Amino acid sequence: MSFAQKSKSATVIRSSVAWLIALVMFFPILFLTVTAFKTELQAIAVPSVWFFEPTLENFTEVQERSDYLHYAWNSVLTSVMSTLLGLLIAIPAAFSFAFTPTRRTKDILMWMLSTKMMPAVGALVPIYVLSQKTGLLDTRFALIIIFTMMNLPIMVWMLYSAFKDIPHEIFEAARMDGAGLWEEFRHVLLPLGMGGIASTGLLCLVLAWNEAFWVLNLTSSQAGTLASLVASYSSPEGLFWAKLSAVSVLAIAPIVVFGWFSQKQLVQGLTFGAVK
Repeated sequence: MSFAQKSKSATVIRSSVAWLIALVMFFPILFLTVTAFKTELQAIAVPSVWFFEPTLENFTEVQERSDYLHYAWNSVLTSVMSTLLGLLIAIPAAFSFAFTPTRRTKDILMWMLSTKMMPAVGALVPIYVLSQKTGLLDTRFALIIIFTMMNLPIMVWMLYSAFKDIPHEIFEAARMDGAGLWEEFRHVLLPLGMGGIASTGLLCLVLAWNEAFWVLNLTSSQAGTLASLVASYSSPEGLFWAKLSAVSVLAIAPIVVFGWFSQKQLVQGLTFGAVK
């Protein structure tokens, strides 16, 4: 077998494996979506029913039972605001780490990353008590602060990796032209680092949108996001699979569509945090 034939065979095998993995990962979403259009009897049927007359009654009942737009607005507000606040803090921090490093820069970065290794439940009691004492339980403000702190180490690391790729000579040239720190930041760093900033913001937006632990423990109906709406369909009476599937589809649909249109930036963002 020639080298060209071996290369072609290897490409076919890699493509086949990639498609197989993609189908396996996509199947739960497909199954969830199909179940959302079934009746409750069809949803619990064994074996699963794949050919049926679709119905919208589950989506209608979800909207009648709970205010979907209220929960969706909370998800949008907390995700967007926490991402913007995180970027406001992380961009100057990453800029400082990347272009004015000290002997302790790597230590600080590793310490920040190590905070992500602590289980969230380990900090639940003090944060719950603090939120209760300050009157922030079941408020969007509390979620914004928590989401910001939760994603801040990731933001700083990703932006640090992105900014390190910008040649330092550009900043030296700007200083020779009389640019101060603010001019360097505004006219050099932001334009050249916009790709990394956008990727970081998009990834952390997705992480904040999907966060459920803090939402379920610190909110109820007032500041609850779509995660709490989905959890509300688990009741003592049991699980209603068709309705649970419908509300799950409504919860993930906005972020899936958003991720589809921004997949290039998201994939790029996932590679920024790699240790070189």
